Amino acid sequence: MCGIAGFCDFSKKSNRQTLVSMTDVLHHRGPDDSGYSFYENDYASVGLGHRRLSILDLTACGHQPMRHQNIEIIFNGEVYNFKEIKRELEARGYIFESNSDTEVILKAYHQWGIKAVDKFIGMFAICIYDKKAQKLVLIRDRAGVKPCYCYYKDGLFMFASELKSFHKNSGFKKQIDKDALALYMQYGYIPEPYTIFEDAFKLKAGHYLELEMQNMKLNIIKYWDVVDFYNMPKLDISENEAIDETKKLLESACEYRMVSDVPVGMFLSGGYDSSTVAALLQSKRKEKLNTFTIGFQEKSYNEAPFAKDIAKYLGTNHTEYYCTQKDALDILPKLPEIYDEPFGDSSAIPTTLVSQLARKNVTVSLSADGGDEIFGGYTKYTTALRYFHRFNSIPHSIKALISLAMDNINPKYIPILNKTYNFETRYEKIRAILKAKNSAEVMKYISEYFTKRERDKILKVVFNDLPTNFDIKVSSSNDEINQMLAVDYKTYMVDDILHKVDRATMSVGLEGREPLLDHRIIEYVAQLPSHIKIKNGDKKWLLKQIAHQYLPKEVMDRPKQGFGVPIQEWFKEDLREYFEKYLNKKALKEHDLFVADEVIRMKDEYLSGANVTVTKLWFVLMFQMWYSRWM
Repeated sequence: MCGIAGFCDFSKKSNRQTLVSMTDVLHHRGPDDSGYSFYENDYASVGLGHRRLSILDLTACGHQPMRHQNIEIIFNGEVYNFKEIKRELEARGYIFESNSDTEVILKAYHQWGIKAVDKFIGMFAICIYDKKAQKLVLIRDRAGVKPCYCYYKDGLFMFASELKSFHKNSGFKKQIDKDALALYMQYGYIPEPYTIFEDAFKLKAGHYLELEMQNMKLNIIKYWDVVDFYNMPKLDISENEAIDETKKLLESACEYRMVSDVPVGMFLSGGYDSSTVAALLQSKRKEKLNTFTIGFQEKSYNEAPFAKDIAKYLGTNHTEYYCTQKDALDILPKLPEIYDEPFGDSSAIPTTLVSQLARKNVTVSLSADGGDEIFGGYTKYTTALRYFHRFNSIPHSIKALISLAMDNINPKYIPILNKTYNFETRYEKIRAILKAKNSAEVMKYISEYFTKRERDKILKVVFNDLPTNFDIKVSSSNDEINQMLAVDYKTYMVDDILHKVDRATMSVGLEGREPLLDHRIIEYVAQLPSHIKIKNGDKKWLLKQIAHQYLPKEVMDRPKQGFGVPIQEWFKEDLREYFEKYLNKKALKEHDLFVADEVIRMKDEYLSGANVTVTKLWFVLMFQMWYSRWM
């Protein structure tokens, strides 16, 4: 795991020192080594920078940038099946000087070009500089585990693992993208390909980019899409066959992610996803697996006792730590630095804390993200189905009348109900759901934190509604659950969950690995009918059948908990000072993007003890703290 940064500057204003600055700001991602290549050709100045976290082949042989004939590589991530690809290349006459996956990727690209990516099992953001063809190639892994940011304006193309690298180039014009800001307020994250800055974008998961230097032309091409596998005919097999094949794929994925020349551990929550991964791994080895858990004193948020029970049953070497308001106070001011564009998921706090905890003992930690999106674990799937079919059963004429009435009634003035928790938001969501065309659209509305009307009320600026992966088209031959799973895989999972884990782990120089996001798993499970993922209302049924081969039901069966944080309580106590500092009229007028009176009204209502959610205020706070740090 590493950090990469670089540029192709057609004005030739970017130099070697620019490259060093862009690269070394990513020191936290790669504290073990650094490398820089700077060239000037007929068309541009070209820089490739690398910060290394040594995981495979700890010797200098793994140093990057790495060269072979006319091509050069910098690379962030892991290709776990590199040994098999290496043997295939050796049979073709290639000679290797290292035991690193980087050299295998480089020579695989030399042999097969971009088609080499089809052979890779792993997570990666790869940059190839082809000096003969005079082009740069960037490749992002299929699920989007590893980030890849790009910027292209006025003849300056840059790329990096994090946006903060761009600030080190004087050619970077940091203009806030107001359309992206609107998306952030709606969902709490900025979905790919957008970023908070104009002219900057995320290379989408499963895509590669080619920059042709002779004509300055940029091409972005899709090489993999989960939707293609959802759109395949569903497999006509028995439940037992599905269980057996899924288990084999999980075992292979888990074992691949134990390949390392440094100590490996695992985040354990006590839920089905991480418990299944931990069970599969511990069952195959005599040495104890290192597991790590964060708990909370607030009982409704605390998964630590469940994780402890799982660890005890499996016999892992378990470490737990209870997150306090003081811990949150320590981490909160660091969030704008770690997440260098606005990010609203408050579980970034415990994710950062568990990363700090794990890093004391290991350099690699597995995380079981993706289980909910692959196997159907979120309540929102069944909730969306229920709402859509309930509202769809209402005669069209009556539904039109209800919708018209709701459009013209302000929920603030509905007696009694307007005192209930988050009523205005729920009212607006029901109003939108009444007009939804399918359950996937209902899920989109459920996923919003600010509804469109609320967002429009709090933002002062003019913006456009941008298309996102929420709008993807899945074949109508898919059932409703599979349609929602496909959307979630391409939205919430990549832009919230994976973004959160990458930044938290890399902030302390910890490599996070995602066994459930092995593309072979989703390619298979996407072709299964959803009734064995959610069976008779039992979410993640398929995964549970595998888990119960290792873990008794009585240890596992409990209500699902998210990795939530008790910010609803905390901001009325120790963290209150942050609201006072950043959510006042003077601070909000610095950029004039928000309607200050509306933000202050929400803050005052919350602090006065009104039954309102703190999440919306958290989103504004995270933007304010980001703005203070980066603008």
